[in-house]
Amino acid sequence: MNWSTIADVIAAIFLLLGAFLTLAAGVGILRFPDLLARMHSATKPQALGLILMISAEALRVRSWGVVGLLLLVIIFQLLTAPVGAHMLGRAGARTDQMRKDLLVVDELSADQLDADLARRRAVERNPKVEEELAAHLEARITAIRNAEKGAGPDKAGKGPANFDV
Repeated sequence: MNWSTIADVIAAIFLLLGAFLTLAAGVGILRFPDLLARMHSATKPQALGLILMISAEALRVRSWGVVGLLLLVIIFQLLTAPVGAHMLGRAGARTDQMRKDLLVVDELSADQLDADLARRRAVERNPKVEEELAAHLEARITAIRNAEKGAGPDKAGKGPANFDV
């Protein structure tokens, strides 16, 4: 056996394992009962499955240019998947989409309560704070809606309209 044959066998094993993990992630997203379990299946096995499949491709192609590009894909996957899952989890917690009875420890609810308490104390010290926050939020929403209405190329046809939110 030479190196080429060994690399092809390892690539085939990686490809099959990666495909299995990606399939397991898809099944988990469909079958798991709550947000946190679905997030887990969407990030962990999917990311490892993609890494295995990309490693299989790198072993199969054996070109430094392609290997470098595939390495960048792996790095960006490892950077973006956890951040996306984190943001999704926080959004789910804030909108009560999580089953809190399944949690062993819920540190985020305590932090949210602390933030609410701090906001209430700030309003008690200065009642205008609430009005200022509401006015600021309304201005941002209005700016976003105006930008969406005016979305598309600008008058010069150079791209989307610029706006400051």
